Amino acid sequence: MTREDAAYVARLARIDLTADELDLYAGQLAAVLDHAAQVAAVDTSGVAPTAHPIPLSNVLRPDEPRGSLDRGEVLAQAPAVEDGRFRVPRIMGEAP
Repeated sequence: MTREDAAYVARLARIDLTADELDLYAGQLAAVLDHAAQVAAVDTSGVAPTAHPIPLSNVLRPDEPRGSLDRGEVLAQAPAVEDGRFRVPRIMGEAP
C-alpha cells in the first residue's frame, strides 16, 4: 500500500488527510490488507458454511390474546384528554 493508494482511498471517502496521516494510514491499510490475505489463504474446503458459529434458537412465548386496560380508566389518569384520546402538545408551532 503506497502513500498514493492511501490518498486515493481518502479521496474516495472524502476525507482530507495531512501528509503525516497519509503515511500513518498507508501503513495501517497495508496491515489490514495483509491480514485479509492471510485469512483468505486459509483452507476452508472441509468447513461447512455457517451464518453463526453457535446454533441459535428463538425463545418466544405463544401469542395468546389477553384483556387490555379499561379505556376510561386509562384516560382518567391522563393530564389532558380530547375526544376520547390523549391530548399532547403539538410538536411544531403551538406551545402547550
